[in-house]
Amino acid sequence: MSKKAKPAAKADPAAAKQPGAEGAAPSEDGAAKGNSRRKLILMAAPAVLVVAGAGLWLSGLFGSKPAAKPDAAEAQAAPAYVDLPEMVANLDSDPRRPRYVKLRARVEVRGAENERAVRAAMPRLQDLFQTYLRDMRAEDLRGSMGTYRLREELIARADVAAAPAHVADVLFVEMLVQ
Repeated sequence: MSKKAKPAAKADPAAAKQPGAEGAAPSEDGAAKGNSRRKLILMAAPAVLVVAGAGLWLSGLFGSKPAAKPDAAEAQAAPAYVDLPEMVANLDSDPRRPRYVKLRARVEVRGAENERAVRAAMPRLQDLFQTYLRDMRAEDLRGSMGTYRLREELIARADVAAAPAHVADVLFVEMLVQ
């Protein structure tokens, strides 16, 4: 009986549509494949969105704060230059062969108020610069990258010493390493 019933069920399209019929199994497979694709899309979409959001955040296009704008008066004020006294400091080197750095520099500020603040903080500036220079090695000052790093560190220290005034730049007039 089962051999005869199977061919009849395949031949009769109405029997395949009835629930519980033997021919209903292929349509359930199709529905299962459709459901698995839908589940895959529903699970992959949030993952793609998370990865895209992280990429945008890391690139700085999304979630970054706007850059702080300087005061209008400070931005339009003419630059003022404050000369630092000549500094000579021994570098961190071999005691049998001492190394020295001689530095003459200018501090660039914007506005008369910042200039007065830098002049008032000059002893602190000298102390911070001398202390930093004594921790340097001759290798640290070699090449343009060494000079760039030194400039950035001195700007950061000058900003701390002259706070709340802002130091725009430190310009090297003379730098000798012996």
